[in-house]
Amino acid sequence: MGSGPWVGSPLSARGGVSGGASTAWLSRRPLVSLVTDAPRLTAATGGRITLDEQVAAAVAAGVDLIQIRESDWDRALVELVTRCVALAGTECAVLVNDRVDVALAAGAAGVHLPARSVRASMIRRHVAPGFVLGRSVHGAEEAARVEADGGVDYLTMGTVYPSVSKPGGVTCGVSGLAETTRTVALPVLAIGGVGVDRTEDVFAAGAAGIAAVGLFQDVDSGGEWLDGMSRVVDAVRRQYAAFREDVAPAAPAPSGSARGEQHDQ
Repeated sequence: MGSGPWVGSPLSARGGVSGGASTAWLSRRPLVSLVTDAPRLTAATGGRITLDEQVAAAVAAGVDLIQIRESDWDRALVELVTRCVALAGTECAVLVNDRVDVALAAGAAGVHLPARSVRASMIRRHVAPGFVLGRSVHGAEEAARVEADGGVDYLTMGTVYPSVSKPGGVTCGVSGLAETTRTVALPVLAIGGVGVDRTEDVFAAGAAGIAAVGLFQDVDSGGEWLDGMSRVVDAVRRQYAAFREDVAPAAPAPSGSARGEQHDQ
């Protein structure tokens, strides 16, 4: 295999992210990421909402990133990701969990690598510029190693709080999150039990945004699904704005009144 993009891939043909999204979204704050989980979605909504409908609602609500995390899907995964890429357009980036082959075949913006996966630097040499690589980490030392190895665009750090996805798992808490954000320069998304009421704490710990499963499932509260999804995303962004306002330095006091300055002249 050569050092360029994989031959025949959408990336080699088009010279960039085939899904249409650029990497500009990486500089947005806060970054808001939907992580899919079809069985949990079915359980949470009683089967009323399909994965495609959830993705469409997330795009309309303004999420920045959609991570397709359906590890038990086989051939149907390519079809799912292809539909999600079409739904996302250029408004947000669609990444596939761990499956570079599926991401390339479906024209996704990139892949998200679990902590146990192959090193990002090994993938980076074979994909075109703009192909996004994220990675999950669980501590500051691991994050530092991943960053030093290169090839990664962003990290997700968790599990921050106890969550349904990782019941009984070890949590790092906001202190572990803060240690990680101080250690690396890469954008770090907090994941694991992060509800709207906890977002200000994770932003204060230095997180560039959040990634979540459950936060984006039980959102309709008897109303329309799209309205509920939009309320959640808007609430997260309001929390970030409030946090930024709280930490913004106070404007310096004027050195003198206009009248006093005139007098000095």
